[in-house]
Amino acid sequence: MSHQIPINVAFEDELSEEVLRKLLLNSRRSYLIGRRFPGRGYGYLKKKIRGFNNAARVMPCLVLTDLDDDECAPTKIRNWLPIPKHPNLLFRVAVKEVEAWLLADQVGFAKFLGIGRDLVPVNVDEVEDPKRSLIDLAKRSRKRKLREDLVPRRGSTAKQGPAYNDRLISFVRDYWDISVAKQSSSSLERTIRALEEFMPVWER
Repeated sequence: MSHQIPINVAFEDELSEEVLRKLLLNSRRSYLIGRRFPGRGYGYLKKKIRGFNNAARVMPCLVLTDLDDDECAPTKIRNWLPIPKHPNLLFRVAVKEVEAWLLADQVGFAKFLGIGRDLVPVNVDEVEDPKRSLIDLAKRSRKRKLREDLVPRRGSTAKQGPAYNDRLISFVRDYWDISVAKQSSSSLERTIRALEEFMPVWER
């Protein structure tokens, strides 16, 4: 049995945390999740990224944020962290949002919503607004309670339904097939590869 790699995780929200947890637990490498650093959006992560970089000298850290409207992942990483990145900091960017990684499992997501597979986009990294695309798909779901949980209520100013994260977390746990999803999202595939190839550097 391979030695477990201890790693801290930092993320934008509960959904991103569950995605990271599944990626780590299903990696070919053996990881032991340590401290969790939840943010409420990207602001916290951007503010703390230098601290995570410094702390990675002692304990590896995996940070996940969304690309959103930034030009590309390398540019976002350079803007957030203009100093040398420690090898133990795994700074990953979901293109354009973590929802795209869920949609990348076309079969699983179609089954989850109860819609035709052909309705789910194929080139998910090119979808301009993955969350909006996901909610639009949820509107077509034959499962009424699922629609009500994912889709904002009529007249509401909310961008998502009342149980959006809870429902998608259950999808990640029970439906999401990483091996399928990585074939439709190069940003997900790169993150999986980074986890599989990661070798921590222990300073003396």
